[in-house]
Amino acid sequence: MNKILKAIDERLKLSELYEKYLSGYMVPGNLNFWYCLGSVLIVIFSIQIITGILLLMYYIPSVDKAFESVMYITNKVPFGWLIRRVHAVGANLFVLVLFFHMFSVLIMGSYKKPREIHWITGCLLFALVLVECLSGYLLPWSQLSYWATTVATNFPGAFPFIGDFLVYVIRGGEKVTQLTLGRFFSIHVSLIPFTIFILIAIHIFVIRRTGISFPPGTDETKVKKIPFFPHFVLEDLKVIYIFLAIMFLIVFFYPQFVLPRDALIPADPLSTPEHIKPEWYFLANYQFLKLIPNEFLGIFLQLIIAVIIFLLPFIDRTPERRIWKRPVFFGIVIFGIIFYVLLTIWGYIS
Repeated sequence: MNKILKAIDERLKLSELYEKYLSGYMVPGNLNFWYCLGSVLIVIFSIQIITGILLLMYYIPSVDKAFESVMYITNKVPFGWLIRRVHAVGANLFVLVLFFHMFSVLIMGSYKKPREIHWITGCLLFALVLVECLSGYLLPWSQLSYWATTVATNFPGAFPFIGDFLVYVIRGGEKVTQLTLGRFFSIHVSLIPFTIFILIAIHIFVIRRTGISFPPGTDETKVKKIPFFPHFVLEDLKVIYIFLAIMFLIVFFYPQFVLPRDALIPADPLSTPEHIKPEWYFLANYQFLKLIPNEFLGIFLQLIIAVIIFLLPFIDRTPERRIWKRPVFFGIVIFGIIFYVLLTIWGYIS
């Protein structure tokens, strides 16, 4: 065995790669919990890909067979219920950890020069993950998924002149039909996952090129550096296990959080549920639109906020990263977070 490994190493230089990118790659020794969230996201994304492939073996993207195939997976396929729950919980956990990751980068000023590309790719990933969740939401063709998608795809119709055209392109027609299911299925299982994978690769590449940012207020000359492997990898694993524990706690004991009653009823285009709402990560946007008298104005204001966040590294050019040294920015961030949380809670209980 040693001779075989030695022969392989002589040809592929694996030990050289190990020393350069793992044991020889040094990171700051004072990195905290927040720096491990990127690894958590990679693990969750991998789980989503694996469970998604397993679900594809039995799922039928047809309005007549979709719900039936999902029920077959849940009730007949060995451990199908587990795969479906893990996929559903993983999608929600992916968005939640992304929120935390973006929040930590924002608070610690890690988006500043020379890490602008980190932030840009991160924002694109965040947008793609939301679209991925929205497209996957329709696939079970349940009462909840059908009407939530109907509400969500109505929003572009608020744009003057091109609104109806946008809705038609998204749905493939005037209503949510087989054409909509086909569109959402294709982008959910092929286009968006592939694009997310490419963006993750770019994101990791630029991080390795520019290096991991030190916690704000740190004297970089005095901080001891540690090898990425095994020291920081062990810290990553601790945080990964915490989130996996949360995932399986919900999977086994609280599946109703992601699979409520309306998600277990087949879609009926002729029967509108009384209290249909989008998923929790869209509740703040949904509630904001309800507060603005003009729907187009509400969508436009949200687009302006999204563009400002996207271009933040080019707007906030001050070199100071310590947020407690920037009271105005700190106040805006805290107000925005509180406002978003309150809108989400309001949208949930209203």
